[in-house]
Amino acid sequence: MRILLTGATGVVGTEVADLLRTSGHTPVQVARRPTADAPVRWHLGAEPPPAALTGHWDVIVHAAASTRWTLTREEAVSANLAPLRAVLDLADRDTHLVHVSTAYVGGTRNPEDLRGAEFEGYRNGYEWSKARCEELVRADHPGALTVVRPPLVVGRRPDGRIARFSGPYTILQALVSGLAAVVVGDPGGFAEISPVDQVAAVIATAALGDPPSAPRTEVIAAGPACLTLTALLDVICDTLNEYRARHSVPPIERPPLVPVESWNRFFLPLADQHLSPFQTQAVRLLAMFQSYTAMTEPFTPTHQVTDPAAVMATAVRHWADRKPRLALARPEPWTLLAARPDPPLPGAPRAR
Repeated sequence: MRILLTGATGVVGTEVADLLRTSGHTPVQVARRPTADAPVRWHLGAEPPPAALTGHWDVIVHAAASTRWTLTREEAVSANLAPLRAVLDLADRDTHLVHVSTAYVGGTRNPEDLRGAEFEGYRNGYEWSKARCEELVRADHPGALTVVRPPLVVGRRPDGRIARFSGPYTILQALVSGLAAVVVGDPGGFAEISPVDQVAAVIATAALGDPPSAPRTEVIAAGPACLTLTALLDVICDTLNEYRARHSVPPIERPPLVPVESWNRFFLPLADQHLSPFQTQAVRLLAMFQSYTAMTEPFTPTHQVTDPAAVMATAVRHWADRKPRLALARPEPWTLLAARPDPPLPGAPRAR
């Protein structure tokens, strides 16, 4: 079986490659920055495919993507839609395409969390581009198709290992540094996570199994067992403080939860006047999490994540073991600056 794997050095791609090799298959691994394990260099969407990628593919696993939540629409097209078009050019009618998407293209969205017309009802450029990618692949791929939708991805269930710390790990650093003065979201809102090994297992099983006769969508989520934001934050803080106690370091305080409406209506208008540029940047970064911590309903999974609290705790322990200086850092409390000169008049238009 001839298998192509894009994004082979990414968080999900690394795990998929390991599983495929363990199953006795050697995929051709593509990455923008090649490594010994992924030797084929290809800047998808920006240059023609190398000669090594010509010919028929039995399976293409497309795991390459930019997951940055701060993508502009133009950046999202270049980072995610253009690479998918390049991959589709390599597929034929007999190719089973396994396309890695995100669970957040579905579910219920709160209009107050959205960024206007730019992303057509989606929370950010990443999410918008993955929705457009699903439309594109369903319309243009003539062969078998499996779409895999994971939620926020954390480390492996047994040991917490992950190729790189990104996405939800940002909140860990923010907590121990003191940047997370508050956590924005609905205390009872749902926060879906999945261990990366489960995501990879669903993808590898799809790639090595019989191609579906009709497009198939696999959703990885805890569903009815999903953690609320309150429970997720408790797990994170309790696990960090267990680690800190073992090293005789004082615990971090659990930050207060602020509802999205209060955050947007009362806090953010004051931020430009009373926070430093660094604090303002941190506020905007952490605000990107708010729509992912205020879901009113969990996803309906085809592959259920069991005991997500244990998954999160294991992920936090591994992060702390790998980043001890951060995990044991002393949080620096926020201090407000004097109001900047010439603040905007009440009701005046403001840049957003």
